[in-house]
Amino acid sequence: MIDPAAVEAMIKAKLPDAQVQLQDMTGGGDHYQAVVISSEFEGIRMVQQHQLVYAAVQEAMASNAIHALGLKTYTPAQYAAAQ
Repeated sequence: MIDPAAVEAMIKAKLPDAQVQLQDMTGGGDHYQAVVISSEFEGIRMVQQHQLVYAAVQEAMASNAIHALGLKTYTPAQYAAAQ
């Protein structure tokens, strides 16, 4: 189990400009759905965007503090267009 604020801090440590929206999917603190918006995603494919986020939380996933993390990643322009 891991606090959502800790997950957000991990992502922001890797992607300082990120806007992170987390949803605990089960209430148990180990299954999350995240929307991550960052200019760091400009010009890279979605799989690379996801790899950046997973790298940020790798330690928590390796220890099973996070069992599952679903991702939606956007550049700021993509997010604005999706709204």
